[in-house]
Amino acid sequence: MSEYDVLIIGGGAAGLSAALVLLRARRTVAVIDAGAPRNGPAAHMHGFLSRDGVAPGTFLAAGRAEVQRYGGEAVSATVADLAKTPSGFRARLSDGEELVGRRVLLATGLQDVLPDLPGIRERWGKDLLHCPYCHGWEVRDQPLGVLGGDTDAVQHALLLRQWSSDMVLFSGSVQISLESRTALAARGVRIVPGAVASLVVENDRLTGVMLSDGTAVPRTAVFVRPRFEPNTRLARGIGCATDETGRLIHDGTGRTTVHGVWVAGNAGDTRAQVITAAGEGSAAAIALNADLVDEDVEVALRSSRSPAIAT
Repeated sequence: MSEYDVLIIGGGAAGLSAALVLLRARRTVAVIDAGAPRNGPAAHMHGFLSRDGVAPGTFLAAGRAEVQRYGGEAVSATVADLAKTPSGFRARLSDGEELVGRRVLLATGLQDVLPDLPGIRERWGKDLLHCPYCHGWEVRDQPLGVLGGDTDAVQHALLLRQWSSDMVLFSGSVQISLESRTALAARGVRIVPGAVASLVVENDRLTGVMLSDGTAVPRTAVFVRPRFEPNTRLARGIGCATDETGRLIHDGTGRTTVHGVWVAGNAGDTRAQVITAAGEGSAAAIALNADLVDEDVEVALRSSRSPAIAT
């Protein structure tokens, strides 16, 4: 059984950034990652200063190499179970191996729950998109669309109008309020009612949106706001509290409601982009190390007060 100061579950930007800071603080660290990053389907990531346009896989490989250069362990596995122990925590991996740590950082991310439409999953991260700040520049001035007619979708369409004057909101069966329709019209966003049946794809490129009545609306990229489901199974299993949206409750450093457990990235902040998650990982690592220092001092004080052993 391998023992570490900190077990980091999740090897994305948050987990790797935290590992780097902790290793440079001379802590022993294991980063356990299942190898399925949320942004894996995307060809490039954007908005990360000095790393703009880098492929997600290339970015993560460079991060793992930095962590390993400082002596960190990069473990390719899924954590099947996480449990509290008298001295910290035990992570049981899917192959039965067990790792123990004094502290845990959860960088487990989230799942994007997409509309149940044909072709949605296949186009995700390519020309079916979510974040305009991540992908808007790449599809600027193209015919764009937003799926959904609720308040979030209306705001999404108004936001995306910044990148293209050819914007359509596919409202489905939702009745859009007069206030929203007025705002959309003022910005030149066209409302297309009717149920969306599928995406139209030709030669591995999105060319339009097919309505249930057979009407095809030409579009080259479509945005949707998925439902976010933070990956908190392991955290909840050891008693960490979540809020009404499923995110882990934490303080400004990432400390959760369970002693010794921190969170960084999308499991605690569903709006965090890659650069944000990396910053949260760094902040959590600094707080984690300070917490470990406090414990080291307590142990040293207890040891100094112990009666001398006669020889």
